[in-house]
Amino acid sequence: MKIAIISDIHGNLDALSEVLKDIKQENCTKIFCLGDIVMAGPEPIETLNKIHDLMKSQDFYIIQGNTDKMLSVFSFDTYNKILNTNYVMASAYLADSKLLSEADKEFLKTLPENKEIELFGIKILLVHGSPRKNDENIFPDMKIEEIEEIIKETNADIIFCGHTHKPCGYQTNTEQTVVNVGSIGRPFSVTPDSCYAILDINEQDSSFNIKHKYVKYDVKKASKKIEERNFEGADKLAKMLLKATSRYPE
Repeated sequence: MKIAIISDIHGNLDALSEVLKDIKQENCTKIFCLGDIVMAGPEPIETLNKIHDLMKSQDFYIIQGNTDKMLSVFSFDTYNKILNTNYVMASAYLADSKLLSEADKEFLKTLPENKEIELFGIKILLVHGSPRKNDENIFPDMKIEEIEEIIKETNADIIFCGHTHKPCGYQTNTEQTVVNVGSIGRPFSVTPDSCYAILDINEQDSSFNIKHKYVKYDVKKASKKIEERNFEGADKLAKMLLKATSRYPE
């Protein structure tokens, strides 16, 4: 059995569409989505509609990302907190909140924060940031002791996360596998390619392997769509799609 794990789409329908084609070519029978569906992207509403379609037509599991939670209940307190850190993301938060309907926000609000799944005796935990917090970072090149501290309250064999937009993986001394699957819509890497993970389970003996998969898409087209949204700082987000030099737009 092959399962695709995707995360951090951020309203990038062009990227998601190409990844879905790749998932089909890989013969994945399930898709796990780790959240951050719409915020700060080219086509938030169209992307959310695509997620609804997938939930109807695919064996599709989804949890809530930190920006999903933020957008589900807009508040100016949250807006001002983001504004103190980065005006571009605050502007995107305000613009996206205005686009989303009350039904859209209710959908994002009711998504589970995490999800436990067991397949062929393998315990899988889906989180957005970490098992402790939806905005906790699991980055590449962390000390294994840090990872073990973050996951110490879990008994999952495999923990899939996103949030940082930087793919990586760890095998702990407790024989747990932790994989950050990267980002579909806003990768923070040298190349602008989307990244997701594939879990391949041997159904006979419950052994498994996991790989990251990079997928090219029309990034210039997606970048232009963000710029044309015309909220303050949209041009900076557009440039980040072409080449992300930092986690947040400057």
